[in-house]
Amino acid sequence: MSNEPQKNARVQQELKEKLLHYLDRPGIVSTAIGGLHLVRREEGSTPEQCFEKPLVGLVVQGTKHSVMAGQEYVYAQGQSVVAGVDMPIASYVEKPTPEHPFLFVYLYLDKKLLASLSMEMKDTLAPRDEESPGVSVADADADISEMFLRLVTLLEKPEQIPFRAPMMLRELHYLLLISPHGGLLRQLNTPGTQNHQVLQAINWIHENYRHPLRVDDLARKVNMSASNLHRHFKLLTGLSPLQYQKQLRLYEAQRLMLLEHERASSAAISVGYESVTQFNREYKRVFGEPPLRDMNRRRLLSGLS
Repeated sequence: MSNEPQKNARVQQELKEKLLHYLDRPGIVSTAIGGLHLVRREEGSTPEQCFEKPLVGLVVQGTKHSVMAGQEYVYAQGQSVVAGVDMPIASYVEKPTPEHPFLFVYLYLDKKLLASLSMEMKDTLAPRDEESPGVSVADADADISEMFLRLVTLLEKPEQIPFRAPMMLRELHYLLLISPHGGLLRQLNTPGTQNHQVLQAINWIHENYRHPLRVDDLARKVNMSASNLHRHFKLLTGLSPLQYQKQLRLYEAQRLMLLEHERASSAAISVGYESVTQFNREYKRVFGEPPLRDMNRRRLLSGLS
């Protein structure tokens, strides 16, 4: 009889102890391993919104609700989540407390590494249906849990990180490709699939979001019909290409105002808006408050002056 459940439970407990050691207060900690972040939450009442890069996360304690790709996902202790493409995410944590905080570890995925490994593995893995969102939630097996534990443990030996972390990150990406998340990641990162064509469209929007977008032109760039691009784009991200561009602009404007102290009118023009009035209206629709009021609230919450 397999002892994997017992091993997984032991690994999860050890990972929990290490996260509590590193996270003595609520927050998100960036680590010395590029892309690896540790999270502790003690309050769950305020929903969080962000425009996130592709990532894999592991819940070590607690439960999180996230709206991604137009659907709500609930993932709890011992489960892993993959967001395969850049997308807006709205989430909240379910009833955390200081005594029982929500604990989470996540890693931004290396798309070039996924593409390289997918090409090496293409003859050994079965194809996957592309009619699905760009998000995957699954129980984390012992191998993936253990890889996260090894990465967190490596933080105790900073001098070894430059040499060991790249090998460990490559192994984690490989494990993801053979896990229940693998079908999604392979489809997105293997040339010739429709999901990969949509990923190319997403990358183009990121590089050109300040400029007007014509969906017909974008479809031609990625060798898809406009209707097919629209359908698969919405399936993966929960948004049409034009809605996606709008959200990307708004989140970038928010970053400019919050971190670079740009005025709302200046941020609006910087991200491609011709009308500041339209920017203010759309900003309130997405974030719930006009830009100035939202900035004052966020600075108060984060301690930024």
